[in-house]
Amino acid sequence: MKQFLVTLLAASLLISDSSFAAPSRDAEFKKVSDEFIRGYLAWRPITATQLGVHDYDGKITDHSSNSISSELLRLKGFEQRILAFSPESLSAASRFDMRILLAGIRAELFKFQEMDEFRENPMTYAEALDLNIYAKRNFAPAEQRLRHVIAIENQAPKIFSDARSMLNRTLPKPFVETAIEMANGAADFLGKDLVDAFKGVGDDALQKEFAAVNSRALAELTNYSKWLEKEHLPVAHTKYALGRDNFQKMLRETELIDWPAEKILKLGMKELKREQKVFADTARLIDPKKKPIEVFKEIQHDHPTAENLISDTAKNLGAIRQFVIDRNIITIQSKEPARVEETPQYLRATSFASMDTPGPFETKATEAYYYVTPVEAKWSAKEKEEWLTAFNYYTTDVVSIHEAYPGHYVQFLWLNASKPSDIQKIFDSYCFVEGWAHYCEQMVIDEGYGRGDKIRAAKYRLAQSDEALLRICRLCVSIKTHCEGISVEEATKFFEDNCYYEHQPAMSEAKRGTYDPQYLLYTLGKLQFLKLRADLQKQDGKNFSLQKFHDELLQHGCPPIRLLRERMLKKEKSWDELF
Repeated sequence: MKQFLVTLLAASLLISDSSFAAPSRDAEFKKVSDEFIRGYLAWRPITATQLGVHDYDGKITDHSSNSISSELLRLKGFEQRILAFSPESLSAASRFDMRILLAGIRAELFKFQEMDEFRENPMTYAEALDLNIYAKRNFAPAEQRLRHVIAIENQAPKIFSDARSMLNRTLPKPFVETAIEMANGAADFLGKDLVDAFKGVGDDALQKEFAAVNSRALAELTNYSKWLEKEHLPVAHTKYALGRDNFQKMLRETELIDWPAEKILKLGMKELKREQKVFADTARLIDPKKKPIEVFKEIQHDHPTAENLISDTAKNLGAIRQFVIDRNIITIQSKEPARVEETPQYLRATSFASMDTPGPFETKATEAYYYVTPVEAKWSAKEKEEWLTAFNYYTTDVVSIHEAYPGHYVQFLWLNASKPSDIQKIFDSYCFVEGWAHYCEQMVIDEGYGRGDKIRAAKYRLAQSDEALLRICRLCVSIKTHCEGISVEEATKFFEDNCYYEHQPAMSEAKRGTYDPQYLLYTLGKLQFLKLRADLQKQDGKNFSLQKFHDELLQHGCPPIRLLRERMLKKEKSWDELF
């Protein structure tokens, strides 16, 4: 551990002191990294399209055994080629990119090897026909995008043939259950929503070809779901835990976090107890005669009508944006606000409210939408009311802070405005991206958004605290699941007891933790941002500015937060003082 910290300190000095940099090998490093990126996107064409790189439109990942083995060897080879560059021979900017790229490569290696994604995870194939980007973004004429869809759907038989040959005989039960749900959802999307998205294409021959290919792809998805249910669900196991060593490796190599899992869990339990007290104390300010969870459920009934849901959300989003500007919280790198619209029909099954921004390389379909999912006309009055309670004004505003201002949307605007390298555009840190948005929820409320009378302010704090409790529980459950081996049932009870979730959403969160161990990073990222801010305040004293801090924070892409500390602090110190 001490040796690791010494190594990191040495690296931090190399980054912070440009006098050591000799840029003679920067061009060579860029040549190698560009070569890696070309191969990276070529093997992941859907990712390329989502990023706004359209050289690979209409193509799909080859999941055959030979292809997977070749890509694994390529990743390992480039890791060694990049490690061959001594940090001292590169400029500070190239050293920064080098470490981001290594973290990105090692994240992929972890999925290939430790998580054994292509043999252990049937969700990989259930989501292989992810055609949302072709339906929702007009980066090319609809007819051209439809031809790409047809080309991809023509590969459906091969995708699911590869799945049957690659997947292990016995698989983790939560993975199988979730893959079945995903495959059924994808089949619904192909059968209705994808068809609706391209119904305006007037070429009859093309529509006829699409109908045939789409029908075959839908059948392949449906058969895959049935195959999982018949062949794999009855023999599924519960051996999904990464184990402590692999869990530590995941954090160390992908996020540059070398803290022991036990310490992180101790921190999480401490945060959980603190946040539960905030939740309870805040609820008592609103109504001291009721239980805290009853108070929270009552404020959920303060929501827009079905008719006013979109307009009220847009109005409040505008108020949040103006608050951020007036309080000098961060520079918003666009005068064009995010457009609030109803979630497209084909995304409603999986979306409550979401930010849809273009990829960082996109030059045509550059609109940004904040989607809000309305009630369905066919729902009963009870169902409509239950849905709208989730859109109570307080929770919705907290979600809007997370998704748009100054969360993910502002983060996206800075990513474009700061002219990052291609490496910084493509490889991001889960901890940074979700940690930033989650940090923003608390920070904006702390800065005074929602204040007026005491009760109104308390309702906003209660909604923000509720979101924080969920993310803290994720941190604790992730470690308990993968390092201590608790079951889905035990994890479900943890969510029920500690963030007061009902059984079904609690179980959904518990299942997610089995295949998304990194969901602990929402809270861990938020805490790192709070720690970095506190250290900058100590460093800068009266010269500290919240706006200056946030503007500097978002100028470097979305790297592991450890790298930001090395860039922003004159002397990296007190990393472990978070504990």
